Amino acid sequence: MIVCFDIGGSAIKGAIAYSVDRIEPMERRATPLDDFDAFVDTLRNAIAEASAKPDRIAISITGVVDPETQAIKCANIPCIDGRKLGAELTDRLGLPVLIANDADCFALAEAGAGAGRGYRIVLGAIIGTGVGGGLVVDGRLINAEGGFAGEWGHGPAVATMAGTPPVAIPLFDCGCGQRGCVDTIGGARGMERLHLTLHGKNLPSHEITTLWQEGDAEAARTIDVLVDLVSSPLALTINITGATIVPVGGGLSNVTPLISAIDKAVRSRILRKFDRPLVVPGECHVEPGLIGAAILGLGEESR
Repeated sequence: MIVCFDIGGSAIKGAIAYSVDRIEPMERRATPLDDFDAFVDTLRNAIAEASAKPDRIAISITGVVDPETQAIKCANIPCIDGRKLGAELTDRLGLPVLIANDADCFALAEAGAGAGRGYRIVLGAIIGTGVGGGLVVDGRLINAEGGFAGEWGHGPAVATMAGTPPVAIPLFDCGCGQRGCVDTIGGARGMERLHLTLHGKNLPSHEITTLWQEGDAEAARTIDVLVDLVSSPLALTINITGATIVPVGGGLSNVTPLISAIDKAVRSRILRKFDRPLVVPGECHVEPGLIGAAILGLGEESR
């Protein structure tokens, strides 16, 4: 038995996991952002709800762990940013603690219990507020020790011309410190940024996708440009990793026609040709972060 957590900037979701098929959710708690002692106490109080001492703690968390220093970079939870979080929590909680990025845990969840079941190489793609991803090979997370594998949302990869007919696209500044990242144009905020750039209208992403499905010409132009911009870097990532299934999570994964359009464009741009869908909506709709953390923690038994 393990306790797993899915920790974001607003909430800590917890669960007691006995197997991938038996994950019992716990009460959701607010995330302490500026007080590390309070952060630890929140986890300790949740762990105390377990009926017995767990074998370990597994955490899905926003942020990335440096594989060499084990320090976490986490901008939206300041009290943990820069800490060797796994080691510090292990010491404070008295239990082994495993930590993985939330997009990596999404990929693990989809590989083990979702759309990636039965596939050897699974690239989990997040297309939500922003863009991210994780990579699982033979059921194992490539980033088990930390790192950036599968993180296709960052790096200057965006074209400066896109759409049919092509239109000039500026390279937008990204929160990671670079310019022209897929994250700046590929998620919900990116869609809104593109629509404003193309049409001078500031609309929320859900309204843009609704207008597109209703046949609105301006929304269709925005989606056309977004699909063009996103599909090439995703196709390149698939070529490099050899992924044979790409489950998509995040809010925009619920817009099925958008995922179908990206899938069609990606399959036309990769070396290997697939007659079946390759980029597909994820199937773990209930707390994939917790499922992925459970798979991560329970997987230690087989090592």
